[in-house]
Amino acid sequence: MERVPPSEKTRAALHALLTEGTRGDLKSELVRLSVRRVVEEALEAATKDLLERDYYERRQEDSKGYRNGYREGRLKTSEGEVAYAVPQVRDTSSEPITEIRSALSGKTEELERLAVEMFARGCSYRDIEATFRGEDGRSLLSRSALTQVTEALWKEYEEFATRDLSEVRPLYLFFDGIAEKLRVGAPREAVLVAWAITWEGAKVLLHVAPGTKESTDCCREVLQDMKRRGLIDPLFAATDGAPGLIRAVEECFPTALRQRCLAHRMRNIVAKLPEDAIDEFRQAAKAAYEAPSPAMARALRADLVARFKQEYPSAVACFEEDFEACIAQLHFPPGHRRVIRTTNLLERLFREERRRVNAAGTLFGERAVLKLMYAALVRASDRWRGIVISEFERRQLEKLRDQLVSDHQARHAPAVTNESTPSHVSSKKRT
Repeated sequence: MERVPPSEKTRAALHALLTEGTRGDLKSELVRLSVRRVVEEALEAATKDLLERDYYERRQEDSKGYRNGYREGRLKTSEGEVAYAVPQVRDTSSEPITEIRSALSGKTEELERLAVEMFARGCSYRDIEATFRGEDGRSLLSRSALTQVTEALWKEYEEFATRDLSEVRPLYLFFDGIAEKLRVGAPREAVLVAWAITWEGAKVLLHVAPGTKESTDCCREVLQDMKRRGLIDPLFAATDGAPGLIRAVEECFPTALRQRCLAHRMRNIVAKLPEDAIDEFRQAAKAAYEAPSPAMARALRADLVARFKQEYPSAVACFEEDFEACIAQLHFPPGHRRVIRTTNLLERLFREERRRVNAAGTLFGERAVLKLMYAALVRASDRWRGIVISEFERRQLEKLRDQLVSDHQARHAPAVTNESTPSHVSSKKRT
């Protein structure tokens, strides 16, 4: 078996995580593996530069030192302890490697940001050089070592952004965006994020598209890019109320049931109510949205409209708008509904990141991009650990899938006309 550097093994583990998903905490595992990857790449590049030869390249007579295996190093990060492989050398000074390790032990926050940036848009030379500096401002990696790390991480990013998605079987798809000021003096831009729960119950990050708008064209391009890479249509697609997101989902996934994010919708409703009416109205709306069945939801909708239409017409109109999309989740197994009825798996993290940036006082573009990418990649909330799909639920879902496809085909079937009757004659006249 071919011997490979530890960073290659870490890279393979990252690839498996992104393509196969996990039932555990994807946030922690993704960050830990990414940090390990960055550190191992840097140490291996520094070792190559020190010994003046590549991994397992034959040593020349005039070469200095040689590799002597690896030992384990550890870093404490916000996602727990990260173990990584430290190259060992003999017959030469290991001071450059020791110096890098010492400097990185106090830069875990920078490493986490750099690790996420690897997936956001690829790490630039400047990103890596800024992280691998000593306290005196001196770069701890040589120019050649910095170039090696940059190229390796850019390759990782390209593989993530262009990887084959044909093996991913999305059951529930979530498509969301958040607008932020990425650059001083520039208008807000959106970062679009798509993730899914598969038929196996695993969480899989599908795509991250930074620096776009939530227009139909931009959203459509993100979804079409995933379809070009082999992604099949889901049964269910959740978005917020952005018109571009909604239209793109309906165009690209015509057989899927579209869910309007209930968390966003409830906030819209509450904004149209006086303080003393919020609790009563919200409870009535929640009862409809979380009813046992679509038929019961519609009955509760009629009751709410009758109770509140005269006094709170704006709130009632907001409640009725796109109602069928708000109850799409009621067509799915009851045990899944709490998880799929909102796009807010990222919402708490979005808020936390905003608070951090606001506390900094000054909004720099690079920092904003990094924090947005961090929020996008750690798309699962701390309370969510994926779902278990029983055999009975699977049969329910398969039956629903067949029905959705059949309904779509029926809607788009060519009209059948009586050959003996001119096509311009109305059906009323023919009868």
